[in-house]
Order: sequence, then C-alpha cells, then structure tokens
Amino acid sequence: MALLPLDALTARLDNALAETPPGRCVWVALSGGLDSSLLLTLATDACQRSGHRLAAIHVNHGLQAAAGTFEQHCRQLCQCLQVPLTVAHVAVDTGSGKGLEGAARQARYAAFARQLGRGDTLWLAQHQDDQAETFLLGALRGSGIRGLAGMPGVRHWQGLTLVRPWLDIPQDQLNEAAQQRSLDWVDDPTNAQCEADRNFLRHRILPALESRWQGTGQRLARVARQAAEADTLLSEYALAELPDLCSHAGGLDVAGLMVRSRARQRLLVRTQCQRLGLPTPPAKRLESLLDQLDAAPDAQVRVAWPQGEGRLWRGRLYLLTTTSAPEQWTQVWSGRTPLVTPLGGRAFSVLPVAGTQCRHDAFQAGWRQGGEVLPLKGRGRRDLNRLLQEAGLPPWERKRVVVVLTRAGQCIAALHPPSGLSWVAGGWRLVWQAPSALADLE
Repeated sequence: MALLPLDALTARLDNALAETPPGRCVWVALSGGLDSSLLLTLATDACQRSGHRLAAIHVNHGLQAAAGTFEQHCRQLCQCLQVPLTVAHVAVDTGSGKGLEGAARQARYAAFARQLGRGDTLWLAQHQDDQAETFLLGALRGSGIRGLAGMPGVRHWQGLTLVRPWLDIPQDQLNEAAQQRSLDWVDDPTNAQCEADRNFLRHRILPALESRWQGTGQRLARVARQAAEADTLLSEYALAELPDLCSHAGGLDVAGLMVRSRARQRLLVRTQCQRLGLPTPPAKRLESLLDQLDAAPDAQVRVAWPQGEGRLWRGRLYLLTTTSAPEQWTQVWSGRTPLVTPLGGRAFSVLPVAGTQCRHDAFQAGWRQGGEVLPLKGRGRRDLNRLLQEAGLPPWERKRVVVVLTRAGQCIAALHPPSGLSWVAGGWRLVWQAPSALADLE
C-alpha cells in the first residue's frame, strides 16, 4: 500500500535524520516557494522528534522586485515555526559568463559556505521533476555521464553535507501535501516565463513528453540515478588504477597512459583532476592534451582551460592550477627572523655557522632571476639553473624559486618553498619552520 503524500515526505526526512550525526545542525535552504516552505515545515516536526537542531537560511539575490516579498515570507514562516533564520544578501555577477541562473547559483552556494558551520547539514528541496529537468539540460548540452547523473541525493562539499531528501518525490505529491497542511508560500513570477531553459523544459517540453509517455519524469530521474551509479563505479576503478601511474615526483606517467585506450586516458585524467580539486578540462581541451602525449621529451607542452592546465615534462603529465609568474617581490631581511614568502607554506631562516661573520641587515630575499651561482661546500661553485635541473624541478616552478643574496650580491641560499628543495652556500645553514604568528613578511 502506497504511503500518503505527507507520510512519504515525512519518512524521507526521518531517514535523512537517521544518517545525520548527533550534534550536527540541520539547515533548510528556504526560498519561500512551495517546495522549500513545505520542507522547513515538515523538518520542524522531524527535528523535534529526533532532537536535532534546525535552522533556515534564505538567500536574497536582489534580482527582481519580488525579492523583498520572498524574504518577508521567510521571516514570517520562521517566526511562526520558531526556527532561527539567517538572511544572506548577495550580489550576483551577471557578467561572469555563467548565465543568470548559473551566476545566481554560484552566489547562493557561496553564501551557504560562508554562513553555515563546518560539519553542518544543508537540506535542499529539489524533487523528482527537478532531477528530470536537470537530466534533460545535461543531455541537450552534450554532457558526459557525470552531467547526465544530475543532482546527487547526498554530496559532501566544502565541509558541509548537502542532502536532497525528496529527490525521488514528484512535484504533484508536494503540491498535495502542501494542501493537506494548508501551507502558505510565495510564487516566483519568473517561474512562469519560458525564456530560461529550465522553465521552457518545465512548461513546454516535459508536459508534451508526459502526454505521450506517462511517467516521463520518473523515468528520466531513474536514468539519472543509473548514470550516477555508473559514474561512481568508473571513478572507483580509476582511483584504484591511478596509484600505478603516479610517482613521488608528481604527475602521471605518460608511457603508462599511452598504452591505455583513449577512453581510459580520458577517465584517468578527469579523475586525477577531481582528486586534485581542479576543474576538469572541456572535451576539446582534453583531446588536445591527449593528442600531445607523444610529443618530444624536450617539448614545452601546455594546454590550458579555465582555472586549470596540463603540462608535459620528462615523460610526466602534470595537472595544475593555472600557473603564472609570481608578482614582483624582494625583501630586505636579517636572515634570523622566520620569513614567509608570498607563496605561503613553511617559514625559513638563514643562519651563519660558527665562525661566519655577517651583518644582521645584510640580506635580500627575492625570486630567482637567472644566472645565480652558489658556492656549495665540497662541490665548489654551482650554477643554480643546473642544480634545479638535477633536482627535477619542473621549468614552470623555477619561477617560484627564492634566492637569498648578501649586500654584495653573493647568492648564499636558494629554495623552493612548495617542494622543500633548498641549497645553501658553505658557512650557512637553512632552518625550516612551521608557519606561525612569528613568521613575517618583513
């Protein structure tokens, strides 16, 4: 026997709370529309039963005249339910190139990350019909399997747990439950407009599909779940395979990649990007990168995409945040006070060994310029560029090497803070220290 709408919705919330660790605050993303107003109303009862703390967050995008009406409704609803409410006013970057909906989503999630505490859970009111629309949008954009997977029911993001407890519930059941509870909500006037892609699908395409194939929304949501499962399995296989291609020096072994099929190469590169927290390359950029895996060893291959890039060097494929030359920086320095470079990370000091004479204001720290020579103990004068090559430091990282010079211009130390590589002239010693309040950009 099927559960009544209210019972089915309540059961999903109780199940979600059973998976929520005690002591964690549960937040509801409250827009003021039917779906989120119903979610907060039923969540209030569910959290009282389970003993979980409940709060709501409303994001005012300020994009339409009705924004103030939405905010006022949210305040009144939370006051009635005795649920604490946080209102975040955001500025939407309409020139970001993401489109209005995408830019608003970005601003909204940034507000969630700012306002919620680490470890908190955020409930979102998306449902089965939303999932069907998301699947169609992904398909029409030519997305891969991850795009077709739609919205996950549970996602861990920036220290938060995002939960969509009603992702398998159709909109009709939410409407019926709202009527049973005599719920008040605010209708977004833009939802009736078909200029936005999602609204066009909702009002024109999905009803036509439903009239021909009953249960279209449920079927499309099921395909999205199957795509999500396939994507998860592929990621597990790739994660198990990647350690064989990685080395302590970083990067992926190009020879190992090239003996694998192109489809497998794509999967491994995308998964490695995800491991590193990088945006995955668009399809054409990824193909361009893979096409150049067999480039000559001395070739300077670089393929870039928004906020990421791939570089080939010495038989390794490095996937990186977009690199650029660091801003100009020099620092007159005593050598004794722990110094942090603009790269961050560990601080360091350069101290004389017994018998070495120096002035306390005798040093200048800055980026390597080229041509530096270090007089190393037992090795004589060594060209810094040759030392960097011998150490296997990639060329693009050599711009981030710090050198320490005396007032006379003699190089007495060189180091690469991100990797910990360092060289020190005879008569001196370099001391690494953890970053602390005592470490200064002097």
